[in-house]
Amino acid sequence: MPPPSDAFPTAVRATGAARSLAAAALCLATALPALAGADAGDLVRDHGCMRCHAMVRTYVGPGFAEISERYRSDRNAETYLAGKIRNGGAGEWGRALMPRHPRIGEDEARSLARWILAQRKG
Repeated sequence: MPPPSDAFPTAVRATGAARSLAAAALCLATALPALAGADAGDLVRDHGCMRCHAMVRTYVGPGFAEISERYRSDRNAETYLAGKIRNGGAGEWGRALMPRHPRIGEDEARSLARWILAQRKG
């Protein structure tokens, strides 16, 4: 076993590496939601969601912020909204029909649902 004076620099280096790794993980964890939001925003555009939905107000269908306000406190909202995106629905927002979008995969539907739930009025 090396004398304590020789072990100290190794311990300091190991602690420094652990701190660097923790800092990198923190940066990645805070950046991922923003990146996911950007990707979902692209999906909203690419799938033509804005043809029927506005950001805040009702157009043909409810605004994204209105949907978020109604469902954000529901812990099953992401799954529920992803299902509505893929399977469509009717009667929850008046007479407008939400068409089915079977070409949107489950992962994309969940990403869209998370993006919708993050929207806020004003």
